[in-house]
Amino acid sequence: MIGILGRKLGMTHIFIEGGVAVPVTVIEAGPCSVIQVKTREKDGYEAVKVGFSEIRKEKKVNKPMSGVFKKAGVRPYRLIKEFKMGELKVGDIVTVGAFAKGDTVKVSGVSKGKGFQGVMKRHNFKGGPGSHGSMFNRAPGSIGASSFPSRVWKNKGLPGHMGSEEVTVSNLTVVDVRPDQNLLLVKGAVPGGAGTYLEIKKED
Repeated sequence: MIGILGRKLGMTHIFIEGGVAVPVTVIEAGPCSVIQVKTREKDGYEAVKVGFSEIRKEKKVNKPMSGVFKKAGVRPYRLIKEFKMGELKVGDIVTVGAFAKGDTVKVSGVSKGKGFQGVMKRHNFKGGPGSHGSMFNRAPGSIGASSFPSRVWKNKGLPGHMGSEEVTVSNLTVVDVRPDQNLLLVKGAVPGGAGTYLEIKKED
């Protein structure tokens, strides 16, 4: 599996063959440094740990992570993730050049936070009549369960915090790769707003 870390820059559209406009998300992908290699003999599985987005002030790094970066001989990074990639060693650089136009990828990131929301926005409840003084418009309605079990069932759709959670979007097509700018253009939308850190993996 080929993976890389990146940051969402925003959305735009580009024209492809035939003059068709395609909506794309522009992602600043890499370069990522390999800071640790996991082996089956020592760790029980094979993977590499990569870092993205350098931290300029080393005093902002705690001591355990500072030791990890110092051992790898690299600068401290803001985002660290593991990928199941082989044939890499500590200090290697993973770039957007590992992807090609037409590749299918899945992108993971934290979605936009929407705060505390009611049942109509959060769970798509229909709601009640909006006129004639019904007094029941956007409310959740009755949630009781009669005499048995005399409680509200678990997982009942109720108002609460919405968004700001890990989301993965699959089957996205790479429309363009620009290694000189470290840019990856992916067809469609990906989680989060501009500036969101992303994890991009190539799908089989």
